[in-house]
Amino acid sequence: MAVVKARESDIDLLARLLRAEAEGEGIQGMLMVGNVGVNRIRANCSDFKGIRTIPQMIYQPHAFEAVIHGYFYQGAREKERSLARKAVNGHRLWPSKYSLWYFRPEGDCPAQWYNQPLVGRYKLHCFYEPTGEECENVYNTY
Repeated sequence: MAVVKARESDIDLLARLLRAEAEGEGIQGMLMVGNVGVNRIRANCSDFKGIRTIPQMIYQPHAFEAVIHGYFYQGAREKERSLARKAVNGHRLWPSKYSLWYFRPEGDCPAQWYNQPLVGRYKLHCFYEPTGEECENVYNTY
């Protein structure tokens, strides 16, 4: 059962984001991008207040660099659609399990990003999650 609402067009959109943001990180890396996206929809805190849909999450200004590059606008493939469905259905992986932010630094991961503590690194991306006081919704069980 989905933890966020998603039509088939939303799955395609999320699939394109997963590929454009993290194809080089493999299946797990792309799924982690999906985890962060779903967390942003569920969180309703920090910079993500009022974000309730996949399109709102993806096209939020300055949220994802991929949306300004042509690769994002290529058609979704079944491999990424499957990963998008997994993310929408609540499949989560550490370190993205509760993360709202990730990025790829030139070197080591900074201890904080957007005032959120580093939770871990997967390949080239660093993941950051809020505290429970800052963002209780991201920790709700589903």
